Amino acid sequence: MQFSCYVTGTDTGAGKTHASIALLHGLQRLGRRAVGMKPVASGARENRHGWSNEDAVGLLQASAFQPDYALVNPVCLKDATAPEIAAAHESRQFGLAELETAFSALRAQADDVVVEGVGGWCAPLSDRLMQADLVRALELPVVLVVGMRLGCINHALMTLAALQADGMRIAGWIANSVDPELEFADEYFACLHRRMPVPCLAQLAWRSPAALAQIDLGPLGKSNLR
Repeated sequence: MQFSCYVTGTDTGAGKTHASIALLHGLQRLGRRAVGMKPVASGARENRHGWSNEDAVGLLQASAFQPDYALVNPVCLKDATAPEIAAAHESRQFGLAELETAFSALRAQADDVVVEGVGGWCAPLSDRLMQADLVRALELPVVLVVGMRLGCINHALMTLAALQADGMRIAGWIANSVDPELEFADEYFACLHRRMPVPCLAQLAWRSPAALAQIDLGPLGKSNLR
């Protein structure tokens, strides 16, 4: 059984990296050799090893083993803005083949690969590549991270509709608290739970350690069955 997945969010700041790290730790508790991947990342810092992205480094550190950074994050863009804009500023061209090659190399070493997307679901990867194109190529189910804040019901249901319109297999959703002062937080969660037609895999509390998160991986494994 495979637990590989593609993690997307309702918008930027929904907590995709936090949720992806929680998934990695959950898989490792099951004895799975799981690794994280951030195919395209924008916003990087230079160190003695070259340019790297903070989210990609976090995924790498949470993985069961330490592959080459270039496999975890094959496209690392310097400017902290939309990838399409950051790539244009660098005159950086890339396509599906480059991302698929890195994914295949990771999958050959791991039981599972948790792939984190960019921004919200409809954010392009480049001027010619949407996230849906990559997910279809990698044949992965999608996990939707909902940033629990004012407006999240609308954002979650709209993103779900977009995923369905793109023909994605949706393994489930994760509620991630991003606003500790959100009033009626329990009611927001209950409302989403009633309306989302896919399983809730986890509720992540405000600034809770991802390593301690309780994840229901059952629906994720079932979604990978052909």
